[in-house]
Amino acid sequence: MMWPLLNSSSRSHRQVAAKKGKKALGDKAKGGGAGRTPGLGRVNGHHQENGIENMTLFEVVKLGKSATQSVVDDWIEAYKHDRDIALLDLINFFIQCSGCKGAVSPEMFRHMQNSEIIRKMTEEFDEDSGDYPLTMSGPQWKKFRISFCDFIAVLVRQCQYSIIYDEYMMDTVISLLTGLSDSQVRAFRHTSTLAAMKLMTALVNVALNLSINMDNTQRQYEAERNKVVAKRANDRLELLLQKRKELQENQDEIENMMNAIFKGVFVHRYRDAIADIRAVCIEEIGVWMKLYSDAFLNDSYLKYVGWTMHDKQGEVRLKCLTALQGLFYSRELGARLELFTSRFKDRIVSMTLDKEYDVAVQAVKLLTLVLQSSDEVLTAEDCESIYHLVYSAHRPIAVSAGEFLFKKLFSHRDPEEEGLPRRGRQSLNGSLIKTTLHEHGAYLVDSLWDCASELLKDWETMISLLLDEPVSGEEALTDRQETALVEIMLCAIRQACECHPPVGRGTGKRVLSAKEKKTQLDDRTRITEMFAVALPLLLAKYCVDIDKVTNLLQIPKYFDLDIYTTGRLEKHLDALLRQIWEVQDKHTDTEVLEACSTTYHALCNEEFTIFNRVDIARSQLFDELVDKFNRLLEDFLQEGEEPDEDDAYQIVIHAMQCTHYIILWHLAKVSDGSSLKGDMLTLRKQMRAFCLMCQRYLNSINNAVKEQAFTILCDLLMIFSHQIMSSGREQLESLVYTPDSSLQADLLNFILDQVFIDQDDDSNSTDGQQDEEASKIEALHKRRNLLAAYCKLIIYNVVEMNTGADIFKQYMRYYNDYGDIIKETLSKTRQIDKVQCAKTLVLSLQALFNEMLSELGFNVDRSTSAFCGIKELARRFSLTFGLDQLKTREAIAMLHKDGIEFAFKEPSPQGQGSPPLNLAFLDILSEFSSKLIRQDRRSVHMYLERFMTVQMALQREDCWLPLISYRNSLQAGGDDDTMSVISGISSRGSTRSKKSKPATSSKRKLPEEENSCSSTDAVWMNREQNVQTPVMMHSPHLTSTVLRDPKKMRPEDSYTTAFTMPTEQNSHQHVPPQQQPHPHHQAAIDYNTQVTWMLTQRQQAEARQQQDRVSMHYAKMRNHMQQAIRRGSGLMEDDEEPIVEDVMMSSEDRLEDINEGMDFDTIDIDLPASKNRRERTELKPDYFDPSSIMDDSVLNVSMF
Repeated sequence: MMWPLLNSSSRSHRQVAAKKGKKALGDKAKGGGAGRTPGLGRVNGHHQENGIENMTLFEVVKLGKSATQSVVDDWIEAYKHDRDIALLDLINFFIQCSGCKGAVSPEMFRHMQNSEIIRKMTEEFDEDSGDYPLTMSGPQWKKFRISFCDFIAVLVRQCQYSIIYDEYMMDTVISLLTGLSDSQVRAFRHTSTLAAMKLMTALVNVALNLSINMDNTQRQYEAERNKVVAKRANDRLELLLQKRKELQENQDEIENMMNAIFKGVFVHRYRDAIADIRAVCIEEIGVWMKLYSDAFLNDSYLKYVGWTMHDKQGEVRLKCLTALQGLFYSRELGARLELFTSRFKDRIVSMTLDKEYDVAVQAVKLLTLVLQSSDEVLTAEDCESIYHLVYSAHRPIAVSAGEFLFKKLFSHRDPEEEGLPRRGRQSLNGSLIKTTLHEHGAYLVDSLWDCASELLKDWETMISLLLDEPVSGEEALTDRQETALVEIMLCAIRQACECHPPVGRGTGKRVLSAKEKKTQLDDRTRITEMFAVALPLLLAKYCVDIDKVTNLLQIPKYFDLDIYTTGRLEKHLDALLRQIWEVQDKHTDTEVLEACSTTYHALCNEEFTIFNRVDIARSQLFDELVDKFNRLLEDFLQEGEEPDEDDAYQIVIHAMQCTHYIILWHLAKVSDGSSLKGDMLTLRKQMRAFCLMCQRYLNSINNAVKEQAFTILCDLLMIFSHQIMSSGREQLESLVYTPDSSLQADLLNFILDQVFIDQDDDSNSTDGQQDEEASKIEALHKRRNLLAAYCKLIIYNVVEMNTGADIFKQYMRYYNDYGDIIKETLSKTRQIDKVQCAKTLVLSLQALFNEMLSELGFNVDRSTSAFCGIKELARRFSLTFGLDQLKTREAIAMLHKDGIEFAFKEPSPQGQGSPPLNLAFLDILSEFSSKLIRQDRRSVHMYLERFMTVQMALQREDCWLPLISYRNSLQAGGDDDTMSVISGISSRGSTRSKKSKPATSSKRKLPEEENSCSSTDAVWMNREQNVQTPVMMHSPHLTSTVLRDPKKMRPEDSYTTAFTMPTEQNSHQHVPPQQQPHPHHQAAIDYNTQVTWMLTQRQQAEARQQQDRVSMHYAKMRNHMQQAIRRGSGLMEDDEEPIVEDVMMSSEDRLEDINEGMDFDTIDIDLPASKNRRERTELKPDYFDPSSIMDDSVLNVSMF
């Protein structure tokens, strides 16, 4: 079927038009002006004014130099003059917008069918690049997409009153886009789908206008008919009837067009293999349902959005949510989504935890709209799951969840409640208190700040709630609610004064605008004026409450201290100072005392006039504390009573802490240069004596004392390390303290005994289970801090790096608890010294291996979990070296050296002939073989053979498999087939080369490669001029090296050929395999001749293989397009491969590339597609039966 030839009556018109078309095309080729037909790319008016002639419609839209309205008007004029030529230009416009270099000729337009034209365009498509206009980057192509969509919308709008009903233009365009949307070429499919969807949207607008006109006409007809007979105009009634009939016919025509696009394009492309195409379909169907809800807002169309919410790609799921948001914005439309909401509500709720942050944000916003439309849809469990998101580290999610929380709590407040600030605001604060979890009030306030900042800034009401008595009929706040309200109040003050999110939520401080800065200053002034009066009263009321006092004492640091003077509030300052004294006098809690200290620090600012007043109060407090301490100490010593054990330990802990602070104060004094000459010597003696004392306390029986001593030691060792001389402080060199081996051992033993321990899993307890869990978390946090303190000593080279071996070996076992700390330590140590770090890793593996031997005995079973665990740890260590082998070359070589030495270090306890005790360690060491470069593989192999004997090379028992596998790992991946042979040669240089042609400047000769060993070769190889390994190897069999690739050789073959037993007489002679059974008839063949022959054969084989590969590649590139079009159902789309692809997914393997678990009941599209599409005459009647479209499991699929 021809595109333009819709019926036989138009054939004569086509023949006449073709003649005109030839002339027009001829004029186009000549580039003539006056005689040309106005039309696409050949306009006489607008384009000529801009100096643009003979431009195609694609070029005009791409440049964007002409208004879309003018371009469309010019095309319409051309269509009216000759519709075939205009349509041909429009067809080529869509072809060119797809990135195709080909064009549809008039002959193709007249005589070829859909499938033939598309196949022809596919063959002419440029497959060198996968880019096409819709996917190209840059502002020009972004504008092109907009212009492309606008062109289609304006084209339909300008043609809506005449041309689109001529049964020619729209049928041709729809037929073209439907055929292209079935193409296996991604560019065709994507571009035509976008065009078809935008065309559908434009038709929906036309249908909506027709519907409105029909309603108006019907009302006019009814009004005229209801008039009395004398006043009724029959002519007008007939005109209205005729107009309504025409409108109905047009409406039916538009509906047929929309139905053709929907069933021909949308139904197939909304589940395309390409996410962009699926996203276009879902985005547009949302527009249709919103624009023309009477026709599209029903289950027949909503089901596609519901199903696609399970899409594997986040951008498609995002389009589903934004489409639904457009519907729920309207309460009227939202009320019609009751069935859909009940069916897919659970899926939307689960998407709030989507792995894509943008999707999660839009899911929460959608649920907020659902909540506004109906308060009964979401259950308490649904709302509770969203409440928790206010504590999310991702701020957009937290803000959207905060808006949901605000709407849920305050969307149904009574109007009269607005005038009762205390009552209404108490409801606010009471509700927020119920949602406060743990101690994350700062995150809750930040989440609510954008939507509820006015209420959160109502500090006056908050103060009233805390200080005033409740009115009659009002419920008083509980103690827990008061604590939460104080926390929320403090967090709101902090948010208003600092104007940035709390730690962990946001990238840093942003630059405030002038308006934001003014708001910040105004808020700070309000806070100071209000709390300068109220804070002393609040402290007096909650003086004995630790949590409330700790939060209240943080408020003064946000004050504008000038207001105390300008506002004449000095008496309130005195009251605040008195309350601070009362608080410190009544509390011994560390947090409260630190809060008091912070408050004094904030108020004692020399820049403000209140400094003297606060400084006097602080000095008086110090004097009173010193007098009180001396008095109590004297009483304690005079009483003569021995303290109990717990008190004694507490005294020791505080004494160590005080001594630590004294040393730091003395150091600060010495560093300032204000000390006397003997002060530095005194400090040095005190510091060293104190470190010895703390070292003795590491062996205390009390854990608290040991932890305190360890923490102080780590701090002192860091402070008094060699870095104390940095920044021009060389005069402090005498204070540098380096821990001796005994102190390092004590610190390490403490870590091993106190940190790397298993927690007791007591799952049977029911009472206080949450408290136990919290205590476990706190204990883990303490152990992590202890480990981090010790790891800092390793990183800053305070203790020996090899002490980290006992830390690194715990990486797998304690990965969940300390994996991040150990991994970071490993990374830092490698940056300091790669070789020493590698040696430390080997030490850790050796320690684990020795522990395994002590537990399991000498006979190592490599299938045990202990051995597999060590091997897995080695694999993890190997991955940390990265991909750049040159940077880690020396370290890896040294690692293999130490590993080989360890493997052969201990002889077998079973005597001669048995493998060495640690030989199985070579199997672990093989995990690092892939990190060796080719030259170092040979060097390591030669070093390994130093430790081997002839008998070892001939062994094939299972106990020798580690040696065999390790040698194989050193030989794998290299181009050297004669590695074992070269290691047995004397000082002769190698005569091998990769290619027979001379080496160029870009490639080194192989003898140079052999002589360019790693820098570690000179360190640990110590080769003599005549290298002779313990294994005196015979020349290899010719067949084994020429006819077999070393990667494919069996271990038995590789080792039997490389280690043939030599004789003393002819150790330098080659023994051909056919003569080997008769050693006394062996012929002497020169070794260099053998190697030359082998390499010649090998080079010829490589040359033949290379020629075959080139031929195959050329043939593949030449016939790729024809083969790709006819690919079977197994072809999947890959963005990096050529753009030709199979777009339908008919097997389970392909389902993973679109929707998880979906099994759609559909047909596979193959060119031509028009015949198959006729069979799909109607949709499934049961729109919400999942079994009719997809697998039952799809609705329960979790996207994360």
